Amino acid sequence: MFVQIMQGKVKDADLLDKQMDAWSRDFKPHATGFLGSTSGIDDNGNFIAIARFESEEAARKNSDRPEQGEWWEAMTSAFDGDVEFIDSTEVDAMFGGGSDSAGFVQIMQGRAVDPTVMRGTAEQMEKELQKARPDILGGLVAWHGDREFTQAIYFVSEQAARKGEQEMTDDPTASEWDTMLDGEITFIDLREPRFD
Repeated sequence: MFVQIMQGKVKDADLLDKQMDAWSRDFKPHATGFLGSTSGIDDNGNFIAIARFESEEAARKNSDRPEQGEWWEAMTSAFDGDVEFIDSTEVDAMFGGGSDSAGFVQIMQGRAVDPTVMRGTAEQMEKELQKARPDILGGLVAWHGDREFTQAIYFVSEQAARKGEQEMTDDPTASEWDTMLDGEITFIDLREPRFD
């Protein structure tokens, strides 16, 4: 799987919605190797989209289409400043991946001390976490840059997520997880996630 992340500060949410609707209607049916996407705007006006493709080649073919370029040109007017694009060819799925039935999606971006150790630990903890956190429907982690990652967790609801989060804070394994992080985590909460 290949993942492309797009993020930026929104200045015109209406235009952004219009362009996203146009992409779903006019371009998605012809998008080669497109598997789906999750996107949204947080309370601070930060937009993020995580698009999944069968391969990097398929993603490039879509990007190279002239009509895609025209669509993106109109889309840029919805943002305040530059839009960052991040590509990832190393993607880990949690509980089988994301879920379009999620009522709340939390994006976390940070850097691992050692990605290999962190990925191995996450794999070992998955079964236990699935039993302990019924509020989590699925998730994915895209690795990129210098030990950096973007993680999307799909929850039944925000209320359920906050309750589960509190219970995890009281769990001693939570502090063990913190030691695997190199620096602070950035959170982007999507209270009205969009799925394509």
